[in-house]
Order: sequence, then C-alpha cells, then structure tokens
Amino acid sequence: MNSTKIIEALSLPSDACVNQRVSKKLLLEQDIPTSADKRQVQDGIEEMIWVAALKPTNIGVPIFKDNVREYLEIAVITTKLRISAKPTRIIELIHRAIPYPVVLITSVGEFGCLSLAHKRWSQGEIGKVVIEDIRRTDDFIPEALNPEEASFFASLKISGLPNQDLYALYQGLMDCIAALGASKISGKFTLPGSKDQAHSLSNNLDEHARIQREIIMLRAKAEKEKQVNRRVELNLEIKRLDEELATIKTKL
Repeated sequence: MNSTKIIEALSLPSDACVNQRVSKKLLLEQDIPTSADKRQVQDGIEEMIWVAALKPTNIGVPIFKDNVREYLEIAVITTKLRISAKPTRIIELIHRAIPYPVVLITSVGEFGCLSLAHKRWSQGEIGKVVIEDIRRTDDFIPEALNPEEASFFASLKISGLPNQDLYALYQGLMDCIAALGASKISGKFTLPGSKDQAHSLSNNLDEHARIQREIIMLRAKAEKEKQVNRRVELNLEIKRLDEELATIKTKL
C-alpha cells in the first residue's frame, strides 16, 4: 500500500509540501532507548518521507504556546514498514524521536494506519519534549474502506479542522481517530461537537478497551480454573463487565 489516498484525504496545500526522504540514520541519532529498538528502526523501516510541514504561513493557523507545550509546526510523515517489522513499537519510537507533533501515516503491505501523539515539555529535563499518549487507528485498506472508514477519511481535510491554533487543529485530527474507534463499536461515525464531548469520547474509549482486556484475562482464567465455585465467580464477574461494556457502548 502507498499512502496516496490518506495524503489526498488531508488535502494538504501545495506550499506546505516538502517531500523529502528521511534518513534512518537521523532517526537513530535521536534518543532511541535500546539496541533492540535501534534494530527495529534499522531493519523494520523501508522508507520514511517527510511529506509536509503545516505552519501558520501555509495553512493560516496560528502557533500554540503555553507553559506545557509549544506547537510551531506539524509534520506529516509517511513510513513504509517491512512485513517483519513490529509496527506498534516503531510508531512509538518515531513519535518519541521527533520533537514536534507528527501526523504519521504508516503502511505495511496493503494495510495502513494513522497515528498522532500530543507532546509537552519534560518536567525533568529542560528543553526535552516527551509524548503524552499515542492515538492510532486500527489497520485499514485505503482501497477498500467500509462506510465508517470512508466517513473518517472525509473528516481529515485540513481546512475543515479546528483552526484556532495548531494545537486545536492537531486535537481535531485526534478527535477524528477517536470517532473512528467509537464507530467500530457503535456502528456510526460521529465527530464530537465540543471539547467536553471529545474528552468524554476519549475516556469512554479507553475504559472500553480496559474492560475488554480484563474480560479476556478473566475468560482465560475461567477456562483453566478447576474449582467450580471459583469458575462461577469468574463468570459472574465477566457478566458484570459485559454489562459495563454495553453501557459504555450507548455513550459512544
């Protein structure tokens, strides 16, 4: 898969485009934690392209700066991974290595995903930037989108995102990812209409994922449990969590 359809969905202005290859050497010169991570970068990444730099001068959106973070520009980067790569770890390493907010389009074969991560000043090291969390889509095939994914693509146009400042614009893209995640559960793609709704949507998605992980763990325990009473207790707990999932689904 190439990243053309995702880039087209963003509708980047021509004067924001950079289209420069990013050397893996430049990435490896950053603060890559371990030798295993460095091997992931070296062996897992086939190609990285710096597609565009979104700045006030080319998209008409002001910078954002406060005591927590500074967004002077947003980088749009595509990364083509080899089949043997571990995408989740490489995506995290790329977001950690680049000191400004990144719209990262990752592809493995015909599959792709979009990921973002808010960044802030480190509280322990002056001048160092750290990520808060990474939000990413599930893998999708741009040439074979389902209705929810098609609605997601339609929501990505840069000119249609919040334009108060670059932080708001970046958060707008994160809200698009959250809406797609919610649509996988609810069956409908709906963008949050306010900051409060966006915050609630994000929290509900996190809680839904947490409960799903707990249910998987409890089911594995129940299958191995030999004591009937204990198995009954585990199944009752699973039932309770299933009911919580159903309640959260109504909020998504």
